Amino acid sequence: MGAYLRPRGLEEALQALTRPFTVLAGGTDFYPARVGRAVTEDVLDIAGIAALRGISETSAGWRLGATTTWSELVEADLPPMFDGLKQAAREVGGRQIQNAGTIAGNICNASPAADGVPALLALDAEVELASRDGARRLPLASFITGVRTTAREPGELVVALHVPRPRAEARSAFLKLGARRYLVISIAMASTLVEVEDGKVKAARVAVGACSPVAQRLPALEQALVGATVDAHLGERLAPSHLAPLSPIDDVRGSAGYRSEVALVLLRRLLSKVAA
Repeated sequence: MGAYLRPRGLEEALQALTRPFTVLAGGTDFYPARVGRAVTEDVLDIAGIAALRGISETSAGWRLGATTTWSELVEADLPPMFDGLKQAAREVGGRQIQNAGTIAGNICNASPAADGVPALLALDAEVELASRDGARRLPLASFITGVRTTAREPGELVVALHVPRPRAEARSAFLKLGARRYLVISIAMASTLVEVEDGKVKAARVAVGACSPVAQRLPALEQALVGATVDAHLGERLAPSHLAPLSPIDDVRGSAGYRSEVALVLLRRLLSKVAA
């Protein structure tokens, strides 16, 4: 095994990252990927850094610490706009995985089927990165650049995600389809958030995962929803052309055509769910 460091402070971790390390938090992706072989890389375990954990509210919105676990998110006192993210959190493996797996680990792993990503995109989340040279933020949509690839530079560490405060009452929801009900990789999944004012959609964000190399927002659908009455007919604004940003593939879990059909069904159900 290579070197193993478990710093207690952020500065110590950033100093360590002046040379190459594999960053470890919950380890729920790290260890399964190495079954049957020795761990040879140098490991930086950030789970002991208290400053990277927890959820706090600010004047601008909410800060989700990088090593906050999915179980901690589910149990947090958060407004209804986070319901979709909490629903996604309950789909991240089993309870043991949710107790260990972290929010930042889910986005840094950059799987096309990462359950947390569509809901975080619908929340318009930004990623905060820190290094010895300072800090920067970028939208989550810019952070995940491809399958298992991100915009994190050498020497940088994801320290938090930031969710902005909406301009109106906000509701959100998340749905996922797999080959079975629990403990399954998605065939398709989707999340939506709508801001409601005077019974109409003031703004909307919709994202679909597992149907392209990176989860995608659907801007044409988002625009079509603006001004719609929030009632049982909200899903009628959805059209197959709204799925144009997606590029589903054929694999062992389903065909591209099936994924496209599933995405339409999930989105209709989601819009009904937030309308209710």
